[in-house]
Amino acid sequence: MSETVAAPALTPTSDADPFAAEHLADPDPLHRELRAAGPVVHLTRYDVHALARHQEVHAALVDWQTFQSGAGVGLANFRHEKPWRPPSLLLEADPPHHDAPRRVLSEILAPLALRRLRERWQTVAEELVETVLAAQGREFDAFTALAAAFPLRVFPDAVGLGPDGRENLLPYGNMAFNAFGPRNDLVRADAHRTAALSAWVNDQCARDALTEDGIGARIWAAADRGDLTPVQAPLVVRSLLTAGVDTTVHGLAAALYAFAAHPEEWQRLCARPELARVAFDEAVRWQSPVQIFFRTATTDVDIAGTRIPEGGKILMFLGAANRDPLRWTDPDRFDLTRDPSGHVGFGMGIHQCVGQHVARLEAECLLTALARRVEHLELAGPPRRHLNNTLRSWASLPVRVRRAS
Repeated sequence: MSETVAAPALTPTSDADPFAAEHLADPDPLHRELRAAGPVVHLTRYDVHALARHQEVHAALVDWQTFQSGAGVGLANFRHEKPWRPPSLLLEADPPHHDAPRRVLSEILAPLALRRLRERWQTVAEELVETVLAAQGREFDAFTALAAAFPLRVFPDAVGLGPDGRENLLPYGNMAFNAFGPRNDLVRADAHRTAALSAWVNDQCARDALTEDGIGARIWAAADRGDLTPVQAPLVVRSLLTAGVDTTVHGLAAALYAFAAHPEEWQRLCARPELARVAFDEAVRWQSPVQIFFRTATTDVDIAGTRIPEGGKILMFLGAANRDPLRWTDPDRFDLTRDPSGHVGFGMGIHQCVGQHVARLEAECLLTALARRVEHLELAGPPRRHLNNTLRSWASLPVRVRRAS
């Protein structure tokens, strides 16, 4: 009797455009469709394979040998296209080129090394919250007044930037994260200021533009020791200014939105302020400020029965993975009793966000300062999103608060 060999299952396809305005504004319906379709879905519009389930996204993130970052973590393939700027030595490089910059920055931004920042940042957070509540009363825009204002003050200070021009940081980051997607209207809207914003940021990365006691100066000191080259040092500083501002701003906004939409969870935080860091991670899981990243296959590879050819682009939906019901119980709920560890909002593996401890410290300072002064937090109107090809961004977050007696 001859043996019957089962034909390989056909890979599900979708003609959806994940970078269309409706999906950027509300990605959850598309994420549900992609997760339900299968572990791998071919997106015909861009001829890329998409991963939307936690298991496959996690596996691709940790396997840097098969799924490389050095060909670009956006849609553009650096094997065939020239990058619009020198690639990031952390985000868009693989070992061995990735190793020295990662090692230097990991030491500088380690939790123990950040302890010296805690007291100062907590003081700034207390002052900021008190000023906002005194000046704006019960209703205000929590995005501009808190989520954006706090990181834009403390983080550039810590890096060693001067006071002038900080208003360029969010627009530059917005431009950089848009560039990971297709050349759509969002990218074209920034084309007129790409050169000016890039020049300003590059100028801030020079040794003589930085204070002598900041993180930037410590990066340049690593170059003096030979741990980095003089060419690498400014690119490492640039990585901080690109990835360390927008992601934290929108992560803090996600946390404030989560609490405003779930007042009972705010009561839980007020009763137990030590939950601030868990709350931030749960907000990052629930909202995923970084929604997507790409990888490139270094060889023909099979994922759940789908063959992805060498050189093929893989689109990983971090936001979809973070709400995968196969991984999380009641994933669409923001829940402080949940253990959010294992979320991929900061990535995984050797490219996991090196500044995640900085973001957690900023969140802890701001949330605890707010919890000491505000006993009730709720939405005062519909929030507005700011569309970005990569980020789950905000334009405004109107809230109503009641001060603690």
